Amino acid sequence: MGVAVGIDLGTSNSCVAAMRDGEPVVFADQEGRRTQPSIVAFGYGKSTVVGWRAKRQLMYAPESTVVSAKRLIGRRPGSEEVERMKSQSAFGITTGEQGDLRIRVQGKLFSPAEISAHVLVHMKRIAEAALGETVDKAVITVPAYFNDNQRQATRDAATIAGLECLRILNEPTAAALAYGFKQGKRQHIAVYDLGGGTFDISILRIDDDFFEVIATAGDTFLGGDDFDYCAADEFMRLFCQQSGLDVSENRTVRMKLREAAERAKVALSTGEAVEVSVPTLYRSPEGKEYDFATTLDRFTYAQWVMPLVQRTFDVCEDALKSANMGPRQIDHVLLVGGMTRYPLIRDSVQGFFQKAPNASVNPDEVVAIGAAIQAHNLTNEEETASSVLLDVTPQSLGVRTVGGFCETIIPRNTAIPTESTKVFHTAFEDQSEVRISVFQGESRMAEDNELLGEFVLDGLPARQRGQVRVRVTFEIDNDGIVHVRAVDSVLGQERAIRIEARSGLSVAEVQTARFDDIDF
Repeated sequence: MGVAVGIDLGTSNSCVAAMRDGEPVVFADQEGRRTQPSIVAFGYGKSTVVGWRAKRQLMYAPESTVVSAKRLIGRRPGSEEVERMKSQSAFGITTGEQGDLRIRVQGKLFSPAEISAHVLVHMKRIAEAALGETVDKAVITVPAYFNDNQRQATRDAATIAGLECLRILNEPTAAALAYGFKQGKRQHIAVYDLGGGTFDISILRIDDDFFEVIATAGDTFLGGDDFDYCAADEFMRLFCQQSGLDVSENRTVRMKLREAAERAKVALSTGEAVEVSVPTLYRSPEGKEYDFATTLDRFTYAQWVMPLVQRTFDVCEDALKSANMGPRQIDHVLLVGGMTRYPLIRDSVQGFFQKAPNASVNPDEVVAIGAAIQAHNLTNEEETASSVLLDVTPQSLGVRTVGGFCETIIPRNTAIPTESTKVFHTAFEDQSEVRISVFQGESRMAEDNELLGEFVLDGLPARQRGQVRVRVTFEIDNDGIVHVRAVDSVLGQERAIRIEARSGLSVAEVQTARFDDIDF
């Protein structure tokens, strides 16, 4: 029997933990570092490095180094988020043979799940080195606002990495679990989770070891990366002014400026100003070298990024509205994610909630700790579970209707497990079948949401328009699996489907991609 761990698979950084002697322990690498950059760098042949070594390669071989793969996992080619990543990344992003999204490095194509699997293997090996035991199971965390396809892609990444995924756990829920571990308090908390690539806010009720998510909201393309890109855009503007060149489309220059922006952000977390310097930022075709240097202070940086900060509070207001609560009704605010270390974020959160954020948890490690606690609960059958989690469905589920609209059957923030039914009528004369297309998302138009699956209820009797009723029932179980069934009112025929989320990889492709026989 292998050990079960909790893994925070982050956009920028990842962390792994497990329960030891009744307490959660975060594992460090050989250099004592407890978080690892979620970066995968490709060398020659099968040579691959992950983490801090990969981050060092980013500066001199950005086109062979994949960063922020989590932003692409489970996404569709051509989406707004993917197109934005294309403009910001030195590595290639393209469409695969099956119409799914692929990452191109050194002429080879990889799914985002394969890239994430490299990070998972790296975390697995860190845990095994610390424990002296095999790690073969994990609870893996994802943003609360991830859709079903993104969650399935994360499960596929675990399979490729040789890990049994015990559960996909929402990051804010994991943080709340870690915070409330052995506290035995009754309280309402808000988990403000600003990571490298995503933002989530969850409102939870904690009563001793009972954890109930009341509402959640999020933005899966708002995180520390966007703060870095924002500053990098300003650096690019300054460099173009200084040099008289237009290198705004040069991806290598953009990547170097992004790295400079990240370093400046970290420096401004403790200092009022920082000298930004990038030697040989650009070399012209004639061989002339151009350096970049400027001074950045906190006030200027705050002006640049304040629109991004405000976007997080728009999401917070949405979650509080869904919970029928106001900021003053929150007892404690937990900060999660490395971006929350920045003073501007902490001060802004305090201003919004009218209370200082709770400082008792480590924002970089708390999610992995919560995942480790849940992994322990799921694998120790002889013990009584130390906590009970009640979660919600983060996005609405519905079906496409006439005119391309999406009719919601289960609204977002509905507690799961749950079941809901709606009755629809035939739209045409003598209609013999109804196609049930299941969507996830908040848009009124079906095409703007995520298609999860579809099936056909056929053999309907010939009747006038509207005379045949079709009863559609949605059911979501404790694991978040969606079941849909449809029954016609005349003959009582029934069709049903279990929604199998798609990651872009078939079952066979996932098995073929497994790292079982690969040494890297």
